[in-house]
Amino acid sequence: QVQLVESGGGLVQPGGSLRLSCAASGFTFDSYDMSWVRQAPGKGLEWVSTIYSDGTKIYYADSVKGRFTISRDNAKNTLILQMNSLKSEDTAVYYCTRGTARDAWGQGTLVTVSS
Repeated sequence: QVQLVESGGGLVQPGGSLRLSCAASGFTFDSYDMSWVRQAPGKGLEWVSTIYSDGTKIYYADSVKGRFTISRDNAKNTLILQMNSLKSEDTAVYYCTRGTARDAWGQGTLVTVSS
């Protein structure tokens, strides 16, 4: 069955970095665009970034542009989010999602940015 498993979250100080990973299985990974979506405590879902199936196009929310980098390794069925210059407002549960329909979600990984 389709499975997305995020990892790499944790507690980091403002200005620090984290690298999130999403391991995909149960479907043809390189046929799907993939995205990261986050949800801050008490708030709704916020789209963060999307990468095309072949990696040729990438999009970022204005709130993370210049600080976050999305990438993928289709040989390893893995989606990556490199997060630098983290701010307190980046605190959230981060989810990887499949396709433009976002028809599959992982369980999420918690990122806490705090001193």
